[in-house]
Amino acid sequence: MQANGTGGQEPEPEPEPPCRNGESSSSAAGAVHSNGLLSSANNGLPSTESPASDTSMKKKKRLSQSDEDVIRLIGQHLHGLGLNQTVDLLMQESGCRLEHPAATKFRNHVMEGEWEKAESDLNELKALMHSPSAVVRMKFLLLQQKYLEYLEDGKVLEALQVLRAELTPLKYNTERIHVLSGYLMCSQPDDLRAKAEWEGKGTAARSKLLDKLQTYLPPSVMLPPRRLQALLRQAVELQRDRCLYHNTKLDSGLDNVSLLIDHVCSRKQFPCYTQQILTEHCNEVWFCKFSNDGTKLASGSKDTTVIIWQVDPDSHQLKQLKTLEGHAYGVSYLAWSPDDTYLIACGPDDCSELWLWNVQTGELRTKMSQSHEDSLTSVAWNPDGKRFVTGGQRGQFYQCDLDGNLLDSWEGVRVQCLWCLNDGRTVLASDTHQRIRGYNFEDLTDRNIVQEDHPIMSFTVSKNGRLALLNVATQGVHLWDLQDRVLVRKYQGVTQGFYTIHSCFGGYNEDFIASGSEDHKVYIWHKRSELPIAELTGHTRTVNCVSWNPALPGLMASASDDGTVRVWGPAPFLDSQETEGLTEECGS
Repeated sequence: MQANGTGGQEPEPEPEPPCRNGESSSSAAGAVHSNGLLSSANNGLPSTESPASDTSMKKKKRLSQSDEDVIRLIGQHLHGLGLNQTVDLLMQESGCRLEHPAATKFRNHVMEGEWEKAESDLNELKALMHSPSAVVRMKFLLLQQKYLEYLEDGKVLEALQVLRAELTPLKYNTERIHVLSGYLMCSQPDDLRAKAEWEGKGTAARSKLLDKLQTYLPPSVMLPPRRLQALLRQAVELQRDRCLYHNTKLDSGLDNVSLLIDHVCSRKQFPCYTQQILTEHCNEVWFCKFSNDGTKLASGSKDTTVIIWQVDPDSHQLKQLKTLEGHAYGVSYLAWSPDDTYLIACGPDDCSELWLWNVQTGELRTKMSQSHEDSLTSVAWNPDGKRFVTGGQRGQFYQCDLDGNLLDSWEGVRVQCLWCLNDGRTVLASDTHQRIRGYNFEDLTDRNIVQEDHPIMSFTVSKNGRLALLNVATQGVHLWDLQDRVLVRKYQGVTQGFYTIHSCFGGYNEDFIASGSEDHKVYIWHKRSELPIAELTGHTRTVNCVSWNPALPGLMASASDDGTVRVWGPAPFLDSQETEGLTEECGS
């Protein structure tokens, strides 16, 4: 670690360090730009100024290592903007060097396509590298570019000479050499560029080559490409990642953010405020679910009806579209088909029937019942939209087609909740043994995936199939990693007894989790935080189900025993400053 402003005798300069502080780096008059870097005429070393000038420069405060790094980063960024004279002045005044003189020569030779000189530069760079063996890989990349450029220019004999006499003797990546030899058959430059997935001879391809070559060089010799932008992008992404209420698309670019203030999202932009109270049901509402495209909401009630609601794309208000009647036992579970054409409705434990509705026409396509002794309380669609699985706690577990015809069955599985994975083969089922098992209907195999100590009342799976969200009796909401088969997190706050409560993933990137509760509230957590970031009040009885709109991340619905469905959204009146997220910090 360099001492900052240490007194005493000035130490002797080391040979060719990445930066020379307190000394002049080049003569401003008559200096030749070396691609916006220090002139290679003096090999990056301090120029010989008058003794008075040298003395005045030595009196300057010696820069710390971090100061040197910042100056180099700024210099690289300014050079990328074409402000080469400014870069020269910055390096001269600071006494820093943007990169090693050998790296500057190497850069210029690569960009000018002087491949023999670039190869020669590698010998000079070899002594500065952490891994001298990397020289072979760098040489291979140079020769590959040289070979491709010869081919594009139609110089087949020269290209063949590079392949045989230069690339092959390296004895490196012989598989790639075989691929390169195949490009000799390309008769047209366009064909070559397409097959090699290569931009062609010119600045773009050579710049990309330099980016690859730099990875083998220490940053003290040559900075990684666009390093300042990369650091700023990482800082912005980290701030967004730490922002508990961030619920918009993660844009990795810097053009749409201000670097002058920290990123902050307001709670007022989050779906914490009641936008609508839907009161059309006349008894307890047991379930609600937005369609996959987010344009509709289905709610099921003890009053024997399913109501389909239309979501207005502009105002996000919900309007009653149609009512599906006749579910004698009430509706405790709903599942939209992958294309949202059909909706399946299930009843409570004593219900042996299942209804498959055509949502567009409002017609009942199938009313399925295998036996009056069955209990069909849960259902899940196969991703192909042509099959579904259903089951219940009395030991039924069926796979059926759209007409209710039985395709397969699994005996003796007391199903509490079901989910079909994206592979189209595996069905996850929670059962009365406090576990979730994976069932493959094709090869009739099953395996244990999750084991809890208390009954799993319901569960749902993230879009990528990696995480499962469980509502566990007397325990609350648990997050499991299905791939590693480990419990990731237990979320606090929610009141969960032995009622079936359905939680959900939500938000733009499924970064949030929401659940109902027996204390009449809706709880919202950030996926990585055990403590709730919001507790929504308004319902007067148990909240049975929460559904987050998959297309509109600022819209959420909850169903309750109080007979209502509440629609939640951002605060109704936001001024421009609040919209920018400046009024309320995350975590407040």
